[in-house]
Amino acid sequence: MPNYNNKTIVLHELIGLKVDVVKSHDRSRQGLRGFVVDETKNTLLIETPSGRKVIPKLDSAFKFAYGRSRFVVDGKEINFRPYERLEKSFKFYKKRRL
Repeated sequence: MPNYNNKTIVLHELIGLKVDVVKSHDRSRQGLRGFVVDETKNTLLIETPSGRKVIPKLDSAFKFAYGRSRFVVDGKEINFRPYERLEKSFKFYKKRRL
């Protein structure tokens, strides 16, 4: 089981996590809630009660939930392909606080 915390969230797998869109340039996307079902370099696909929504990472901020813990992540911190995130988002990992 991965050890999710505020510092390591940018390095871990996001698919399957509960997510809220807390900031987006498109106001209609703000407040969307659901589960991450897929991820590309630039987008998250979120399963919401009203269907699947594609959210661009770069101009958004997300609140991920894992158990009782909540972590807010700016989209630019995770704007990488999932398999590249470990090496490329390490600079954001260093800046995040526990």
